[in-house]
Amino acid sequence: MDMFRKRCKQLGLACTHQRLIIYRALASSASHPTPEAIYDQVRHEIPSISLATVYKNIKTFTEAGLLREVSVLHDSLRLDANLGNHHHLVCTRCKAVIDIPEEKLDPIRLRGKLPDGFVADRFLVEILGLCAACAKGRTN
Repeated sequence: MDMFRKRCKQLGLACTHQRLIIYRALASSASHPTPEAIYDQVRHEIPSISLATVYKNIKTFTEAGLLREVSVLHDSLRLDANLGNHHHLVCTRCKAVIDIPEEKLDPIRLRGKLPDGFVADRFLVEILGLCAACAKGRTN
């Protein structure tokens, strides 16, 4: 949470009680939650908070570089407070998203130039398959 407070100060963002609670919920989750899941968790501490407030703060955090969207290809927005270099395992059945450290994969390299002058900022690998629970025939 110290990193969050320092980053807010650097960016001139007010470090409000609501923002602290929302970010803490995001940072403590390893499941790459949806905004709705964060809302459900946060409203236990702040019953008057609205889903719109959670979405607004998530957008602010993402624009400030405090949070990343996991993938635009999922059915709903999934969030990741882990800003370190890593990739994802994605269960095609239950949609679970699990971090896999970057050092578990060989370095990603392009062969040749990217088309149309595209400039890559970073590489993200999503490995699609079944999580352990789904592979055993259970669904979440």
